[in-house]
Amino acid sequence: MGEIMKKISMLVFACFAASGGANAAMNGMGGFTGGENVILTVEQVKNMNDNSKVWVEGAIIQKNGDETYMFQDSTGTIMVEIDDDAWHGLVVGPTDTVRIYGEVDHGLFNTEIDIDYIEKL
Repeated sequence: MGEIMKKISMLVFACFAASGGANAAMNGMGGFTGGENVILTVEQVKNMNDNSKVWVEGAIIQKNGDETYMFQDSTGTIMVEIDDDAWHGLVVGPTDTVRIYGEVDHGLFNTEIDIDYIEKL
């Protein structure tokens, strides 16, 4: 009887050890493997649903207000709102290409992108 209990204990221990390793692999340094973020055009963004998350590349060509700017790519222009803390010290001019990530905001009269992230390319 003692030998059977010892074997059962070892089997249970082996099962727990194996499941712990599998669990660690599942919870480790994982992430999405579906490819790169899709870069959209200004034209596409203007036709997207409100609150859609988008990536666009182009240039900030003009400052229009406190935190509002005009963004341009090869398909057109759109207003973007960039909070002061989203810049993280980044300095860009109208000739610099940037990639921005944000949320589509359809207002009463225009569509803009509320920017969460910006990087200089």
